[in-house]
Amino acid sequence: MNDNDYREQHKQRLAWMPWLYPTLKPAQRAWAEDWQRDIQQRLVALETVVIGKDCFIAPDAALFAEPGRTIRIGDHSQVAAGAFLHGPITLGNHVSINHSVSMDGGSAGITIGDNTRIACHCTLFAFNHGIAAGKLVREQPVTSKGIRIGSDVWIGANVSIVDGVTIGDGCIIGMGSVVTHDIAAGTIAAGNPARIIRDRR
Repeated sequence: MNDNDYREQHKQRLAWMPWLYPTLKPAQRAWAEDWQRDIQQRLVALETVVIGKDCFIAPDAALFAEPGRTIRIGDHSQVAAGAFLHGPITLGNHVSINHSVSMDGGSAGITIGDNTRIACHCTLFAFNHGIAAGKLVREQPVTSKGIRIGSDVWIGANVSIVDGVTIGDGCIIGMGSVVTHDIAAGTIAAGNPARIIRDRR
């Protein structure tokens, strides 16, 4: 295996496991920073995206941010392979969006606080369709209240979060949960619909 083969394989590893990016050795860091600079500069040129310092964005992450739907990514945050983000979305510092996460900010937006982790295959949709009888779903009005997730939150794999939900600081949401109501700060919630099962403070 030559150096180019190794580098390409390591780029894939980083894309799927971006938490490894801060741990790179100096020799790896040199090419990885150039690679990330190219990805991020192209993205900023094409979309309404603001990216903080020392971030990682996988090359196949899909970020779409039309004017008025800005995506803001805080310092040291990471977006992994296969993630789909449609603004408006604001990520704090040290936020990790793992692979295959889908997030759509609707019109009211999604806000995620510092040091929060979103595990793989989570879905966050900050909009909803009307369901009135006698009218096709595609003709129903669309509403948006927004989703707010605090700091130091861990959202487990395959969690779904619906529009209008606020999850307080320090929460943990168990794998596979469906969050339909606010979750108080410092608690652990799980289930469908998610319910508080204990206090972690």
